Amino acid sequence: MGMFLFSLHKEMSIDTSEDQVEMADSAVVFVLDKITSLLAEEATLLRGVKHDIQYIKDELERMISFLGVADALEEGDAEVKVWVRQVRDVANDIEDVLDESMLLSCDHHFHGSCCLIGKLVFSFRNIKAHHKLVIEIQTIKSRVRNTAEGHLRYRYKFNVPEQGSSSNHVYNTANDRRGDALLLEEGELVGIENPRQQLIRWLVEDNPTLKVVSVVGMGGSGKTTLIKKVYEDAAVKNYFNSVAWITVSQSFKVEEVLKDMIQQLYDEVKQPAPKGLSTMSSNRLKSIAKVFLQSRRYLLVFDDVWTIQAWEAIRYVLPDVNNGSRVIVTTRLFYVASFCSIETNDYVYELKPLSAEESWSLFCQKAFHGNVCPSHLESICRKILKKCGGLPLAIVSVGGLLATKNRTNTREWGMLNHSLGPELDSNDKFASMRIVLLLSFNDLPYYLKPCFMYLSIYPEDDLIERNTLIYRWITEGFVKQKEGRTVEDVAEGYLNELINRSLLHPVQYNDDGSMKLGRIHDLYRELILSKSRDDNFTATVDEQTKLWPEKTRRLSIHGTLGNLQVKRLATKLRSFLTFGVADPQSLSSISRVLGSSRMLRVLDLRRAPLEMIPETVFQLFHLRYLSLRNTSVRVLPRSIERLKQLEILDLKQTYVTELPVEILKLENLRHLLVYSHVSYSYLPYNCSPGFKALKGLGTLRALQKLVYIEATPGSDILREVGVLSELRRLCILKLTKEDGRTVCSSIEKLRKLESLNLKSVEEHEILDLSYMSSPPPLLQRLYLTGRIVQFPRWIQALHSLVKIYFRWTHLTDDPLKYLQDLPNLVHLEFLVGYTGEKLYFEQGKFQKLKLLNLDKLEGLRRVTIGEGAIPLLEKLVIQRCTLLESVPIGIEWLLSLKILELFDMSDEFIMTLCPDKLGADSWKVSHIPEVYYTYWRDGCWMVHSLKEKCKNQISSHSGAVTRTYGRRNSL
Repeated sequence: MGMFLFSLHKEMSIDTSEDQVEMADSAVVFVLDKITSLLAEEATLLRGVKHDIQYIKDELERMISFLGVADALEEGDAEVKVWVRQVRDVANDIEDVLDESMLLSCDHHFHGSCCLIGKLVFSFRNIKAHHKLVIEIQTIKSRVRNTAEGHLRYRYKFNVPEQGSSSNHVYNTANDRRGDALLLEEGELVGIENPRQQLIRWLVEDNPTLKVVSVVGMGGSGKTTLIKKVYEDAAVKNYFNSVAWITVSQSFKVEEVLKDMIQQLYDEVKQPAPKGLSTMSSNRLKSIAKVFLQSRRYLLVFDDVWTIQAWEAIRYVLPDVNNGSRVIVTTRLFYVASFCSIETNDYVYELKPLSAEESWSLFCQKAFHGNVCPSHLESICRKILKKCGGLPLAIVSVGGLLATKNRTNTREWGMLNHSLGPELDSNDKFASMRIVLLLSFNDLPYYLKPCFMYLSIYPEDDLIERNTLIYRWITEGFVKQKEGRTVEDVAEGYLNELINRSLLHPVQYNDDGSMKLGRIHDLYRELILSKSRDDNFTATVDEQTKLWPEKTRRLSIHGTLGNLQVKRLATKLRSFLTFGVADPQSLSSISRVLGSSRMLRVLDLRRAPLEMIPETVFQLFHLRYLSLRNTSVRVLPRSIERLKQLEILDLKQTYVTELPVEILKLENLRHLLVYSHVSYSYLPYNCSPGFKALKGLGTLRALQKLVYIEATPGSDILREVGVLSELRRLCILKLTKEDGRTVCSSIEKLRKLESLNLKSVEEHEILDLSYMSSPPPLLQRLYLTGRIVQFPRWIQALHSLVKIYFRWTHLTDDPLKYLQDLPNLVHLEFLVGYTGEKLYFEQGKFQKLKLLNLDKLEGLRRVTIGEGAIPLLEKLVIQRCTLLESVPIGIEWLLSLKILELFDMSDEFIMTLCPDKLGADSWKVSHIPEVYYTYWRDGCWMVHSLKEKCKNQISSHSGAVTRTYGRRNSL
């Protein structure tokens, strides 16, 4: 029985066609996977219920192809909404039954070693539990039958024949109101002039080849309004012989688009359209359109393109006869925008949100009819405006609603700020905006909807960390592994899809261009908060809300808990996450939730006021993700062995430095993060404690991340690392010279490794890497800390390398000549890394480098940049190089340089840059937008801007520079 229950975690495909799965509801697909695994096993549990389970599976598969359609229809149909909710509830209840059975199996395994009386007691309980399980499955079977009959009653509502028409009714409603954006008075438009002029220049510039200009932005960002003003511009009208505006939409039909375009083109030249146009085939329509355009300089606007397929159906109709014809495409999707314009030199314009000043101007126009905002309302208005996130449609909608409010009743205005989510659902003034937002949501494929709705767990304005989000998606069960790709790779693809659809906005990037931190627009957050609560998908609890829906699957706690009212049905919970819960009194509420939530898969207690892990955590058999990051936990108990399903253990920034040997029994563990990393360069050499590695670590064959382990003299730890063939990231501390041969041998075996961090035991201990000849070919990030006698030549072969740090390496040979031809190197740092007097960036080298940091190179006197070297450099940091005589020679040619940051440099060096002191080098940095230097004066650090002529006093602890200004890079 136990073997089959553990197999429920295997990823298996269901017996539905690809088209059906694309339309499916994620909750039902997830349960069907489990049922399929269950039926594939012969087990004691199936006795008496196998046919019932098969019936449930068959009925859910019959419903599944209608769920995607119903998901869109439920917005305007209460009956359909009830039916969809019933299907999801049934799916969730089936999952509960299966998970309960796995707990039973776990208990059976645990009691197998008990005394005879214990076994007899458990056997009796087991019989009762099995009987209860049979009754529950039969009850669910009856519910499925009733739900299926309801599906037959409503089937006529789902029978929409055209592909992609699941949200047609929503789109058509939005399209009816689409003209609203085109009716704005000229005086109401703000922030439009610069993009309008840029697009006009692209359209009328002297280039005869056909050009496709794509305008991309999230729904409601003003794409249609902007393009309409460009389209109607006199200079544009005079430049082209023929123009046409075609709305494409989600319900795209190539015949309808072509008929519309042909009719407009013939109407403009006042000629009758060809006879029989309404009955022509698409090939005939394409021929007519192409012949007409062949002799014209034309401008065609294709507004609201949703798919590459739609563009491909149009593109071959458009002749390129070198007469300066142009096409404009608007879309919400970055990949569609890029695809449409890729053949014409990537003319893609991303429409950004309005600035704070522009947003305020538009808001006052709508809310106060162009007048000044009353002073007593300004504070609350700015809070409301912040939720609009610079989105013109939202600002116009909210401003229009507030224009009807009593200006003396500030309470009424404040209520809107606190209840914008419910207002989106119920207020007719927001109908257009809600529909526009829903279009993007309903267009998501089934596998992305839960991933997007999951973002509702985050507090407002919270930054979303890429790795943490991916881990949670995976352990929630939202991500399926695909052949040839890890589940992490698939999840990263999901993340990029959301970014490309303008639903998740990166605010900070990794060196390889991937998102590091991101955020969701406040209005989309309000939308998915509402949908998640309705679907029992997630619920949030804060200081105002102490209750949550009884059937919710995921609970997110924001801020102080106080006396949280724990539901009896907390057994439904699959995830429990805390954000900013710092009050020690909250621990009792957390314990109550954990005590009644045995089905948890995800538990994130980061920053909670914990000093020890609650014992109830180790009773969570289903737990796959456990984060205790930034807590005061010091010990990981031996009972960790009970968490057999655990895949991710995050103990970053805790006080844990030793792990119990029982952790070696967690065969599913993929990410083991145990370190208290301090990243500021001015701290001592030994400032990043890890944990003592365990003998037998090689048994954890699923590990992908292992950070930070401390090498133990005389042990086989370094040799065992070599058998962890799935490792992507590895950090090893306290290496000695004698470890060189072994560590190199092990690393060479890790062919999937992407990030490697090696550190010697003391600053002057040699880090011997001379035995490496065939490094991991996929290595992207390399951190080397410790004295290196001879530069490791194998680094030259790392063509995937993006980032490299040399810390306390004391290199004597110029390292640049070995690094200059690395094709993808973006980030390069030296901290006590080089002892020479000169660094020379040869002409035309370092073509991808964007960040360079030279820190405490105490012998360095001169840096020279050859012509055409480091052309993409954006940030240059020079700190504590006390002998450096001047800024790099050739810095004036670095036209991409945005920030020059100088830290603790000599007074003579700084004097050469001060224009008010007639500094000889001041002209060399005049093109750099931001030039800062930081120095110690009168017991505190001072930051001086050469551009702004300002000084700022900061904390005597230099770490405050980083926290206050965010400009010093973490070393």
